[in-house]
Amino acid sequence: FQYIFELGRRYKILNPERMRSAYGKLIYLLQDSQDEEIQEMMEFSLVRPLMSVNRFLTEKKMTKMLNDPLLHAATRVIHEKGKQRWEIERELQQKRRAYNRVKDKYIGMGGMKEEDVELVMGSIADNNYFLKFNRDPCDEMIEYLKSKFNPDKVDGEFNLSIGYGRGGARLNHDHKTQYYFVMQTLHLWRDILHDFYRLWFLAEDDLLNPKSPYRLRNTGQGLNRVQHSPNIGREMSRIIYTARQKVGYWIGSSVVHLGDHNVPNAFMFIDKYTQISRILNPICITLRRLEQVLSEKPGLQKYVQDTFGGADRLRMIVLSDFFRHGFDGSGADNFFDAGSCIDGRLTSAWNWCSLIHKKPYYPVFQMTGFASFDGQF
Repeated sequence: FQYIFELGRRYKILNPERMRSAYGKLIYLLQDSQDEEIQEMMEFSLVRPLMSVNRFLTEKKMTKMLNDPLLHAATRVIHEKGKQRWEIERELQQKRRAYNRVKDKYIGMGGMKEEDVELVMGSIADNNYFLKFNRDPCDEMIEYLKSKFNPDKVDGEFNLSIGYGRGGARLNHDHKTQYYFVMQTLHLWRDILHDFYRLWFLAEDDLLNPKSPYRLRNTGQGLNRVQHSPNIGREMSRIIYTARQKVGYWIGSSVVHLGDHNVPNAFMFIDKYTQISRILNPICITLRRLEQVLSEKPGLQKYVQDTFGGADRLRMIVLSDFFRHGFDGSGADNFFDAGSCIDGRLTSAWNWCSLIHKKPYYPVFQMTGFASFDGQF
């Protein structure tokens, strides 16, 4: 039982888009099984620690493998953007050679079999691809913000300032303040996703801690398991500090809702942050595909030119709208639940997504292949 449940938990962490309803039932079942009285009745535990590459190599006394430069070369992601076909093919060949050299080097060491070495490399590669599709959109949006907007120069048409009550905003920020508010939020999301596997491990430690029982309470969204989450709380404090250092100073609230009616437990917390890539990926893909789609469809090119003044201006319209109203504190019933707190920033972004069908540029999103913010991209 321990092995099967641990395998399911690990599969979910590696594939956040899978088991979207089953995982919650599984983790709550395991949470209940940790109760002292139930443990006495069953006389065994359903929970065992999650297996990680580090834990696996520690058991084999082979942690030195993690410091091998060849391992990075064998598991890295090949980025196609801005490269010609022959360059991509050359990098793929280098990656294959490194992969084979790592296998030849470590098979037999510390009792490592061929499948063990392949498992280690495959797991690290999975993490690298997770970062590509989840963390890298944050980097892309940060680059858009830096390259298209200047905090010290206000463009009348693409001014990022927001005012309380205008367009649903709950915050008052001038252009410069909003620029840095968006910048620090994107850096915060990036750092969360960079360490997301670690956060998920810590979330499960909090959820399955028998010394930290939950309380069943009506949080305003039905009955929920409210539970203290000290591990996640400490790690989020560290991440917020890192993000603050990158931007230089902090704008807004640094409150992290955990164990309250907003975010009852660590499971709800981790589920919220799986949504970041679902928000940013479709926007990045639309902006990336815009030039290609317009070159293939002259009719669409004329529509964009006549309606928005061209592709560059359309891109600025989308970005300025998202940077204003995707980070304006909207999306909740009161200021405390949304506003500028850590979780409220994500609430605002989801609120912007829910209104995408009302935007004048929505047809362009559809023409570039957009279906929804909750699907395959």
